[in-house]
Amino acid sequence: MLPSYLLSLREGLEAALVVGIVLGALRQMHRTDLVFSVWGGVLAASITSILAAVLLTTFGLSLHDPVEAIFEGITMLLATAVLTWMIFWMSRQSRHIKGQLEAGVRQAALSSGKRGLFMLAFLAVVREGIELALFLTAATFASDGIQTITGTFLGLFTSILLGWSLFATSVRLDLRRFFQVTGVLLIMFAAGLVARSVSEFIEVGWFPALVEHVWNLNPILSEESTLGQILGTLFGYNGSPSLMAVITYIAYFVAIWFGLRLVHNTENIPAGTQA
Repeated sequence: MLPSYLLSLREGLEAALVVGIVLGALRQMHRTDLVFSVWGGVLAASITSILAAVLLTTFGLSLHDPVEAIFEGITMLLATAVLTWMIFWMSRQSRHIKGQLEAGVRQAALSSGKRGLFMLAFLAVVREGIELALFLTAATFASDGIQTITGTFLGLFTSILLGWSLFATSVRLDLRRFFQVTGVLLIMFAAGLVARSVSEFIEVGWFPALVEHVWNLNPILSEESTLGQILGTLFGYNGSPSLMAVITYIAYFVAIWFGLRLVHNTENIPAGTQA
């Protein structure tokens, strides 16, 4: 439940911030007549995202091995790729997203009016929704379906409350710190997805295990225990992993670390020194 809660909270808060910024810009422009177009785009995006989640999950659960293992592995790998891209994108754009959105609102309101605002809201929200649908499909394979649904609703409800409080009251949330903390947790979650996808591919013979069991921690912390299941769902804990899974897990962290350092160093280079 915790992975789906965390994913839904982050994606839902991003969507809530986008909608709040758009509505705030319209209020400043005294164009409240376009508010319904924004909510129409949000509703259409929400329905599209729900349908995508249902179709992906239903299709995956209807399969049988070895096709099921292949589908689960590919889904987890795609979820990891999108999740990684999102982390890098937020690390670079979080400071400028408000200004970019407000500029887009002004342009849409002046040029295409209701249709432009509808599409702006739809595209902004559906991106978060499709990403969340992909993540939750992968989380469903690694956890219980009821827990995934419960965590999703709780996460979205929390994100709605946070988004409302940011724009309707004097409550202030350090968004940069929030995304930093959740970013670290999501990196660990993504690393677990990579390791689990590799394990699925090893099961069908696509990847070699190298060493079938590097160690066995199950006597100390069993995968079947409550804590083991939580760690397994959150971070891909495996009491007796293969060497290939361990290498992949570590390699992902190393790649993310170097990637984020590169992004950070690039942002700190003065504009005049860049070629």
